Amino acid sequence: MTQSLIHARGLTKTFGDFTAVNGIDFDVVKGESFGLLGPNGAGKSTAMRMIGATSQRTSGDLTILDKDPEQFGPQIRAHLGVVPQQDNLDTHLTVSENLYIYGRYFGLSRKFVKNKIEELLAFAQLEEKRNAKVESLSGGMKRRLTIARALVSEPEILMLDEPTTGLDPQARHILWDRLFRLKEDGVTLLITTHFMDEAEQLCDRLVVMDKGSIMAEGSPAQLIKDYSTKEVLEVRFGSERNAQMADDLRQLCERIEELPDRILMYTEDGEELLERVYKKNFHPKTSLVRRSSLEDVFLRLTGRTLID
Repeated sequence: MTQSLIHARGLTKTFGDFTAVNGIDFDVVKGESFGLLGPNGAGKSTAMRMIGATSQRTSGDLTILDKDPEQFGPQIRAHLGVVPQQDNLDTHLTVSENLYIYGRYFGLSRKFVKNKIEELLAFAQLEEKRNAKVESLSGGMKRRLTIARALVSEPEILMLDEPTTGLDPQARHILWDRLFRLKEDGVTLLITTHFMDEAEQLCDRLVVMDKGSIMAEGSPAQLIKDYSTKEVLEVRFGSERNAQMADDLRQLCERIEELPDRILMYTEDGEELLERVYKKNFHPKTSLVRRSSLEDVFLRLTGRTLID
């Protein structure tokens, strides 16, 4: 059987009357890239803190590397690499010094850490910045350094909480490339994100979370197949007309979703559907045919978008 590194059953976390994580079940197996996809407040970061052995669960079962994090927290944390949502680098130290001190914190030998630094600087594309103070780095560079730092101890599981939030598109793609290389090398990744394109790029399998609960689980492709159509036609008639056009458009396709600024029409053939829209003498101000995404899955499951 494939080894399960993370095993959760009925995992629950409450804060007074508020339930942040509501009885979720999932497993993460060795070598896979597993995602927790959902909007801010869905319970993703709370689940990550319990898995990272820094927050106790309220109820349910949880084992990390076959150990209960409430009994073996330090032993578990020694095998985890953690990339928090906000970078917590020492900005007054250089890039190399951040990596060296973190490695020594784990009790690694000076020789091992110095050799590891060279490897990680190359991985993060920061060789030319080795002696630069962290405060001088761009946001993308800081993020890559934070990931490199988490890899100093050669962890069995790398946990990344919203890894590309706040980065520009180019920096995001560079970071995705670095993470994809780790995935190819067999590193087990646990990723939280509210970016559907990020989840599709990086995750072998994921759970869709909303309000502390798991709404669906599967590979990105399987979730799209199960909960959406092959293509989506987006049409805009103007803020005042979208709502009144919705009923007329509903008869032309499998389902529609009304958003404040546009109408989404779900179909297997978007161009053919657009032709039928025009044949009905409906003239949208703008139209766009695209493939379905995890955003559409989330909209189907919850009735709202990931960025609400």
